[in-house]
Amino acid sequence: MVSEYDFWLLDLDGTLIDVEWSYTREVFDRVGDRLGREFTDREADILWNGLTGSRDAQLRAWGIEPSAFWDAFHAEEDPLVRAEQTYLHEDAAFVGDLETPVGLVTHCQQFLADPVLDHVGIRDWFDDVLCCTPETGWKPDPTPVEQVMSNLGVAENGHQGVLAGDGAGDVGAAWNAGLDAIHVERVGHDRRGRCVLGDYRVQSFEELF
Repeated sequence: MVSEYDFWLLDLDGTLIDVEWSYTREVFDRVGDRLGREFTDREADILWNGLTGSRDAQLRAWGIEPSAFWDAFHAEEDPLVRAEQTYLHEDAAFVGDLETPVGLVTHCQQFLADPVLDHVGIRDWFDDVLCCTPETGWKPDPTPVEQVMSNLGVAENGHQGVLAGDGAGDVGAAWNAGLDAIHVERVGHDRRGRCVLGDYRVQSFEELF
């Protein structure tokens, strides 16, 4: 199946890597102190993993202004501590062996992504890395995906590509950009509360081989 594609794009958090729960819990405790609102374990899980789709929409549903939340969230994230508590999923190792162009399209911000990529030792897996911003747009908007495709030189000439991610936004971005989509369900359908469709639906990348 891997050989079917001329290039691969991947999401980062929840797809290739994850972070220890203790770090997530501590960050949300501190964010809650800043906002004057406690976050339950379930709420922290929903926001960290994007279980309900758009995090901003979920925040608004809870009566929280997204910009205030993200300002507090990024202020409380320690890049080095996060990197130290991040681990690589074993089944993601195949990415390092791909012989086609490989790009990373992540919502993880640059100041966090850089030390994480270095800590888990996967920076050299990618020919191009894009950390989404308000200027690039956010998945499922295809714009950041299309930008990476352009940087990789695969945006034209009939190249067939695939994007793999753990969220509905990744699948949407793939389809909106004309790519196949692999949904990697790391948290389970019960915990997510719904199923996410994709051209391929797996719990581990090993199922693709």
